[in-house]
Amino acid sequence: MSPTDGRGREETEEERADRRWSDLLQELRVAQTGVQILFGFLLAVVFQPRFADLSDVDRDIYVVTVLLGAATAAALIGPVSYHRLLTGRRMKPETVVWASRMTVVGLVLLFCTMCSTLLLILRVALHNPLALWLVGGMALWFLVCWFVFPLWALARGRSGPRIDEPRDGESSDGPRD
Repeated sequence: MSPTDGRGREETEEERADRRWSDLLQELRVAQTGVQILFGFLLAVVFQPRFADLSDVDRDIYVVTVLLGAATAAALIGPVSYHRLLTGRRMKPETVVWASRMTVVGLVLLFCTMCSTLLLILRVALHNPLALWLVGGMALWFLVCWFVFPLWALARGRSGPRIDEPRDGESSDGPRD
């Protein structure tokens, strides 16, 4: 089959895993940088003089936000550890599948961290209920950009064959994007 017959790339399971791992690493680099900057900011907040002036509710929001930030960092750095510990064991396809799942968990946690951070900042800045509405609007925007648009594109693309569908004579139990 030629690459132009509409069936996608002609690659082995290992080549597909290598390509998918490379793609995932690029995605993780973007997410990890943002998470590390956000987490660094969150860690510094407790040492600011105004931190003592926060209400109990705002301090609770801060603690939850820091814990969410730590969980996010763990989930988005986890695929690197997973890969490092399994390198050389001929498990690249499985590694890519689990690293991809861990990345999705990291994105969900990042969504929660961003919303919690916004809530804390806007509560301190505005001192009124508008903060909650603004965070709700931004949460909706994050959901649309990060999850709704990709799921919508996936639903629209279901009518055609997957690019990495197995070809005649290939196993169908390999990893999927």
